[in-house]
Amino acid sequence: MLTGSSTHLSLPMDVSNTSTISTAMSAIKEKFSRPPNVLVNCAGITRDNWFLKLTEKDFQQVFDVNLKGTFLVSQAVCKELVETKSSGSIINIGSIVGQMGNMGQSNYAATKAGVEAFTKSVAMEMATFGIRCNVILPGFIETPMITSVPDKVKETFTRLIPLKRFGKPEEIGEVICFLASDRSSYITGTLIKVTGGLAT
Repeated sequence: MLTGSSTHLSLPMDVSNTSTISTAMSAIKEKFSRPPNVLVNCAGITRDNWFLKLTEKDFQQVFDVNLKGTFLVSQAVCKELVETKSSGSIINIGSIVGQMGNMGQSNYAATKAGVEAFTKSVAMEMATFGIRCNVILPGFIETPMITSVPDKVKETFTRLIPLKRFGKPEEIGEVICFLASDRSSYITGTLIKVTGGLAT
């Protein structure tokens, strides 16, 4: 848990809205006198439904947050880093579902596949500025996002995972910390699967 007020700043932001992103960036620069040099794009939503029943609204909402949001926030941060001649690390959160697909998640899977391709392209462009960009592909992690998944479905997926369990959020956090640090200074354009061995 973060404590105190001098080392962190909590701000509301709609990642699909450029106005709120700009406001947040201004607040960050005002407090720290520099842009953020580490960005973790972890905002994500699901609107699960069978493909034939999926509405355009639910399709678009997932794209706006998961893919458009990743683009908008990454672009805002990278522009500031380039302007100030600062290096940085962009860490995107994809999903193994973006590679393997999943029933009822055609919209979600498409956005996460897009995040992966987006990451590789941005990494190529930003490398010359000393900005790295990587993507983490979590498998099935114990988060509120999977609370609505029926127990029988969870049991089925658990059998497919060599480690025979779902991952913990902290296990994703450890990889984020690695990619944010200088220990990963020669890693960019890379995807890291954190899936317990779940194959695609």
